[in-house]
Amino acid sequence: MPAASDRLLAIFAALALLSGCSLLQQTTNVHQPMSARPVPAAAPAQATGSIYSTTSRSLFEDRRARYVGDTLTINLVEKNTASKSSNASANRAATVDVGMPVISGLPGKSIGLNKIGAAADDTQTFSGKGAAAANNVFTGTVTVTVIDVYSNGNLLVSGEKQVAINQGQEFIRFSGVVNPTYVTTSNTVQSTQVADARVEFKGSGYIDEAQTMGWMQRAFLNILPF
Repeated sequence: MPAASDRLLAIFAALALLSGCSLLQQTTNVHQPMSARPVPAAAPAQATGSIYSTTSRSLFEDRRARYVGDTLTINLVEKNTASKSSNASANRAATVDVGMPVISGLPGKSIGLNKIGAAADDTQTFSGKGAAAANNVFTGTVTVTVIDVYSNGNLLVSGEKQVAINQGQEFIRFSGVVNPTYVTTSNTVQSTQVADARVEFKGSGYIDEAQTMGWMQRAFLNILPF
């Protein structure tokens, strides 16, 4: 019996450890990887006396991101507002009154048989209302890295910013596809000009864990039919 109880305690300890790991694991939907190293530079060619070189940027080329490993600053200017409301109502009323007609000559007339009757009333009322509203504003900046260059020249960028505050951490993640023509001379682009944009703002720490439902509660919610 003690051995069985020890095994049971070990199982519960393992489940608690797994649940703790799942809380600490930060899942994300942004494009992976969130950083990339630049392509290794080719071996320098022998000097020929010309000012033109194929192994470096042009003398008159700006510093906007265009290669894997280059960085790009995203100006987050997301603002979404949506609202929806609905209203429905229905009424129904019915009355039924049934009486026994007076028939002369029946023996039961003396006991009031001809006064037997039935009446029924039915009233149904339905009223439903619904409303939903959302107002999201997200401003700030985050610098991302070019992780891929498409054949048409578009840049796939991804990156994150981590800020540690006391006992917790804040994560700002961003990824998307940037058209190089939208990149300004200061190497920035508006988030509203990024295709397939994915923006995340998450946190970790004991405050975030306190707001997360435990694994056993989630299991009961999936199993219980009510």
